[in-house]
Amino acid sequence: MALRVSVAAMSVLVLLVVAGTAAASSCPATPPDTGATLQVSHAFGPCSPLGKEAAAPSWAGFLADQAARDASRLLYLDSLAVKGRAYAPIASGRQLLQTPTYVVRARLGTPAQQLLLAVDTSNDAAWIPCSGCAGCPTSSPFNPAASTSYRPVPCGSPQCVLAPNPSCSPNSKSCGFSLSYADSSLQAALSQDTLAVATDVVKTYTFGCLQRATGTAAPPQGLLGLGRGPLSFLSQTKDMYDATFSYCLPSFKSLNFSGTLRLGRKGQPQRIKTTPLLANAHRSSLYYVNMTGIRVGKKVVSVPSSALAFDPATGAGTVLDSGTMFTRLVAPVYLSLRDEVRRRVGAPVSSLGGFDTCYNTTVAWPPVTLLFDGMQVTLPEENVVIHSTYGTTSCLAMAPAPDGLNTVLNVIASMQQQNHRVLFDVPNGRVGFSRERCTTA
Repeated sequence: MALRVSVAAMSVLVLLVVAGTAAASSCPATPPDTGATLQVSHAFGPCSPLGKEAAAPSWAGFLADQAARDASRLLYLDSLAVKGRAYAPIASGRQLLQTPTYVVRARLGTPAQQLLLAVDTSNDAAWIPCSGCAGCPTSSPFNPAASTSYRPVPCGSPQCVLAPNPSCSPNSKSCGFSLSYADSSLQAALSQDTLAVATDVVKTYTFGCLQRATGTAAPPQGLLGLGRGPLSFLSQTKDMYDATFSYCLPSFKSLNFSGTLRLGRKGQPQRIKTTPLLANAHRSSLYYVNMTGIRVGKKVVSVPSSALAFDPATGAGTVLDSGTMFTRLVAPVYLSLRDEVRRRVGAPVSSLGGFDTCYNTTVAWPPVTLLFDGMQVTLPEENVVIHSTYGTTSCLAMAPAPDGLNTVLNVIASMQQQNHRVLFDVPNGRVGFSRERCTTA
């Protein structure tokens, strides 16, 4: 009996073989029923049984997409070879969900429901929009009723005590909690279910099943908390990954899952520049580091030491954050950096949006180096400059910290981390940086 296999639209092999001979330019006739014929056709090929609707939008687009999928496939195969580590592809949420965050694919429940979760290093409790959520910004919420492994977390449980602002209503035996996320307010039922990220499964993962949301900041399909608190993904998988992970973030303009989230001690870079990880009991989820200065070109700009000093009492210091897009610096640090950049460029300055150092002509941007205890990170132009969509306008992609509570906090944001391997090694109390190109398009 003849066997015909149509490879799905995103298959990994382009092949057409009939009776052991290479495919000709035209499609072969239906072979006789010899019992030894195998016909395999690509969905984008001329012989696809799916017809013209299966055609790729463009050859260049197909190649870019396939290259990214091959990279993901190799990471998957590599993760199967070594226990104690997992690799998950990362993509820019700007292209997929119109959000400034980065996302990873995840699967929740039994049978699994597919999600794109925001990678957030400054939050602990994961939360996911659930069916019936009022104000949740998604058309595809998680449906707890469809999962045989879903369980609400009861009041009085250890997990309930650890949740942010826990609550138990008189008419309910299950635990709830509330929290703020930028301009959003969230209310959730504390829940447990099976979560899969990369190739590993966490059978009783504790998360918030969102019931109500206000504001616009919440990631549409939910959040994977990679902070340091007790309910974070890092803490709940400590026995699996030893509270260690790293990521490489592709360009926020990238269309592909070309970045990677590496979980676990194995597979992390052996040679990497590191700086001590600092702890703040009042903001325990944040990854504080000691930034000692900034260099523009070869000149270290002059800033008061108090503007960079770590102070757990006030929250002052410097943190690394994947959820903020553009680096924010306290006013004395930003103004010194900005003024030296302007002096080096030496061209008339304009502004664009929230950026105050822009140029409407092509200019030579100086490199910017961030100085930390034990390491320095030199940022090339792609990590320092943002270009307008139209014309030749380019801007310094940093800004002063906003007025208010966090005017003492310097935040090294995702654009300045792009195309670097950033290591978070909590057991050894260190954060590392190494240059790594993970943008493919």
